[in-house]
Amino acid sequence: QVQLVESGGGLVQAGVSLRLSCAASGRTFTGYIMGWFRQAPGKEREFVGRIGWSSDTTYYADSVRGRFTISRDIAKNTVFLQMNSLKPEDTAIYYCAAKQGYTIGVRASEYDYWGPGTQVTVSS
Repeated sequence: QVQLVESGGGLVQAGVSLRLSCAASGRTFTGYIMGWFRQAPGKEREFVGRIGWSSDTTYYADSVRGRFTISRDIAKNTVFLQMNSLKPEDTAIYYCAAKQGYTIGVRASEYDYWGPGTQVTVSS
């Protein structure tokens, strides 16, 4: 049974950095795409970025490119989202997700597994 659990969220001031973690378990994730999404109150779930578990290839949304970095530690079965220069508009619940295949994976509907999310609040 695949399980994804996010951690590292919190309340921070604008301009600082925060690192989220996603602990993955339940199977080998070779060939999987690990994505990060976020959802602000009253808004749809939004693609943030993704990484290929095997290829280490990353892709980011325009809104975070250059500020956010995704990485993974295969030995620890963990994916990270490093968020720098945080802005109030980054406030949202952040979700980790996993899917098979090699497409970019910008749509939430492509993903098979989801974590419960972690809240990130950025104050101005």
